[in-house]
Amino acid sequence: MIEFFMAMQIPTVTHQEKQVAIIRGKPRFYEGSRLKDARQKYMAHLGRHRPEKPLQGPLRLVTKWVFSATAGHPPNTWKATRPDTDNLVKLIKDCMTAEGFWEDDAQVASELTEKFYGPHEGVY
Repeated sequence: MIEFFMAMQIPTVTHQEKQVAIIRGKPRFYEGSRLKDARQKYMAHLGRHRPEKPLQGPLRLVTKWVFSATAGHPPNTWKATRPDTDNLVKLIKDCMTAEGFWEDDAQVASELTEKFYGPHEGVY
């Protein structure tokens, strides 16, 4: 089991926000600058926690997204606004694949994703 906390301001841009350009009549999808920045931020943090060898077999991924608490959103209360949990986890799974945590994110057979407010923003 690998456990870690990435203290960071969580990017609110998600994997779903790719851009499209029409080149010679065909759509070409690309990452805008905000999505590229978010990907680089995750990759820099994840690289410090990469296993020596990619994990094998079916895996369970637990992610806890901790957003900064405010007067209107005290610590340890659920965040029920955007970004959606499925969009948050897609980008980080792609980054974990690129960083060598596993060979393919299809190995993730079980997922638990939570988002809430807390005293220290980041991803556990």
